[in-house]
Amino acid sequence: MKNIVALLATIMLCAAPQVVARSRHDARVELGRRLFYDADLSRDGTMSCATCHEQRHGFADGNRVHPGVTDEPGRRNVPGLANVGHFSPLTWADPRQTTPERQAAVPVFGTHPVEMGMAGMQAEIPRRLGRDPCYRQMFAAAFPGRDQRPDFAKVARALASFERSLISRDAPFDRNQLSPEAIAGRSVFRRSCASCHKGPDFTDMAFHRLGRADPAAPDQGLYEATGKQADRGRIRTPSLRNVAVTAPYWHDGSALTLDDAIARHGLALAPARSRALAAFLGALTDDRFLNNPAFSLPQTACGMKL
Repeated sequence: MKNIVALLATIMLCAAPQVVARSRHDARVELGRRLFYDADLSRDGTMSCATCHEQRHGFADGNRVHPGVTDEPGRRNVPGLANVGHFSPLTWADPRQTTPERQAAVPVFGTHPVEMGMAGMQAEIPRRLGRDPCYRQMFAAAFPGRDQRPDFAKVARALASFERSLISRDAPFDRNQLSPEAIAGRSVFRRSCASCHKGPDFTDMAFHRLGRADPAAPDQGLYEATGKQADRGRIRTPSLRNVAVTAPYWHDGSALTLDDAIARHGLALAPARSRALAAFLGALTDDRFLNNPAFSLPQTACGMKL
């Protein structure tokens, strides 16, 4: 009997740190979700992460590009966020953005272009969040220890925790529930697309250029980060998860429909094969992901309505 009690005590002691870690993780996800929808992370309180990343669009946008708080036009199309926690690099053409924690500063503080417009206002974020008793409680739960005060480093970690929870793995493709046309389209995809759109998220995470480099183009892609001539116009392969709901396409949003995007690859497909390919791409839509209440605008925090 003593041996059993000792064994149970050992199991409880081993499990306790895991429970604490899980509780902290859940608290960070909850905090990150609220921050994701909070426009206080922008200069004038008009733009949150969710302003551009809408759940119904697979956390893409639905516009070619999106202006920032100063109405400066955006440069690149807003990508979806399905499974983004598994991505590296994270953006269209900057190989330095390898983690969600690091990338969070780009929309908040970036100036090329201005998005949320907080450059030079770093101290404003802890001031705004710190005056909310519920936020103070949520930061303390998410970051227990001596320093529980809101600051941007913790904001970035919480946002990253929420973004890593955005898992999309329940499309008809994942359930092997493809229509006959989608099955035919899968064959087309494997022959014509899978060399770059490979793996579980249909991206090789590499930078490619379709067509010739144009030194006069307003967006020079990877070249802007590396300065290498060979990188002009190279753009990271986008994921195709939920691609049917993330229009428009291309890094600048210039392909307005899925048919336009397919045609731009120069595949010269017969109409029936092109339709089949579109049907297969439609089978990558995860409706549960698009409607999961755990990812949507939170209605309560700290037991109170927001």
